[in-house]
Order: sequence, then C-alpha cells, then structure tokens
Amino acid sequence: MSAVAALRREIYNPIDRVERVAATNAWSVDRPTEDEVSMVVESEWSDLHLSVCWREDLESLQFTCVFADRVPAPRREETGRLMLVANSQLFQGHFDLWFNDGTLLYRDALLLSGGARFTDQQCQALIANGIEACQRYFPAIQFVVWAGKNAEDAIESCLFETMGEA
Repeated sequence: MSAVAALRREIYNPIDRVERVAATNAWSVDRPTEDEVSMVVESEWSDLHLSVCWREDLESLQFTCVFADRVPAPRREETGRLMLVANSQLFQGHFDLWFNDGTLLYRDALLLSGGARFTDQQCQALIANGIEACQRYFPAIQFVVWAGKNAEDAIESCLFETMGEA
C-alpha cells in the first residue's frame, strides 16, 4: 500500500461511521478487525446478527445479516425456492442459503468507488433496509423451515398488506 493510500485509510474508514451509528442506536457492537463491525440488533421476531465489512480493494461496504438457526438438510431445497421468491420481490440486497451447512443470510453492498464518502443517512438506510427485509420474510422462513410449508404458501400466508386500522 502506498503512503498516500495508507494516509487516506488512516483518515477515512467507513467502518468508523458504522460503529458510531450503531452506538447511537444502542446496539451491541464488536469490532473484531479494523475493517469489520458486528452488531446484535433486536428486531420484531428475533435478535439479528449483523456484520458490515469494508473492502478497500473493491471500495465497497458489505452488509450481512445471518439468521441464528441453520436450515435442516431436508428443508434446504424448499427454503432455496423461498429465497428465489423473496429475492424477486426485493429492490436491493438478496437472501442467500448456503446449502453445505444450511446458513441463511441476507446480503447487500454499497459501492464507494472513487473516494465517495459514506454518510450517516446511507449507513442508516443500508442497515434499516436489511433489518426490514429480514423482519418481513422471517415468518415465511419459519413456515417453510419449521412448519413444512411450501414457499408459495408461506409467502401468501405471511406477506399481505393490511388496510386501515382495527
């Protein structure tokens, strides 16, 4: 790394901003490396384990939310079908299922090419979009993984818009 790049990195690391935003929201934060922050965020359905990593080589922030429970082998194919349906409904980010061990996660990225600066608003939006997607699809995931429903029935049962107030 050149001296200029080292100085730029010393002056600006977007993970510093993520850490400050997390602290402002009183989220449990851990910074295992200079380029990564891990958080635990309480959501409507469960605690979410979030990670934001700075990839200087790609000039990109990578956001990941890992679900606590692994998908059992017999439910992975149907869960994969659910992820296809869910991903087709997302504007940004995507769900992923690692078939080798059943890890289920949501991922997104923000490119900061050419020295673009990361703002508090972008940080809040990146995290909020991920949390919203995880909360929105959590019941459908549970229906598929633990109740044995198929992907289409789970989506239909869980994703509907309410009108008015009761």
